[in-house]
Amino acid sequence: QVQLVESGGGLVQAGGSLRVSCKVSGFTSGIYIWNWYREAPGKERELVAGLSATDGSTNYTDSVKGRFTMFEENAKNTVFLQMDSLKPEDTAVYYCNARKRLKTYEYEFWGQGTRVIVSS
Repeated sequence: QVQLVESGGGLVQAGGSLRVSCKVSGFTSGIYIWNWYREAPGKERELVAGLSATDGSTNYTDSVKGRFTMFEENAKNTVFLQMDSLKPEDTAVYYCNARKRLKTYEYEFWGQGTRVIVSS
């Protein structure tokens, strides 16, 4: 099992910055990608950013490119999402996600989410 615990959400004004964290614990062998998703009120959960555990490459949804940066600090067993130039439309609950592959089995893990509110 893998446990993911998000933190760092809060209230910020438009144009401001926030860094959300995902503390990882458990049996992480086989994890091949880390993701940040978000779910805004009344909307479906969407993938915001992904980071390959294999080569460290990242990708972002178009709406956050150039504003959000995803990175990891292995020594802290933590994955981060640095959010700059925040907009009111970034308001959502942000979820950490990990996908793992062991032999032929795929596993997916989620954190409980951390709420980000961007005021205009």
